[in-house]
Amino acid sequence: VMLITDTGVPEEYIEIDERGGSRMARLEDGWCSALDRNNMTCLIYEKRPWVCREFEMGSDECIAERGKL
Repeated sequence: VMLITDTGVPEEYIEIDERGGSRMARLEDGWCSALDRNNMTCLIYEKRPWVCREFEMGSDECIAERGKL
């Protein structure tokens, strides 16, 4: 997930890509580092990136993106 607006995502959840852009950090297995897998909720929900706000969880778009992992 590219960070294109400042929503206050905590630094520990951000990584810099090869072109110098900011994006949400992923774990070694590809999952978002801000996802609590015990209950499948976002640890930074109030400060989540714009893209995460736009995609409804479980929507066709969301499922398509997860399929790319």
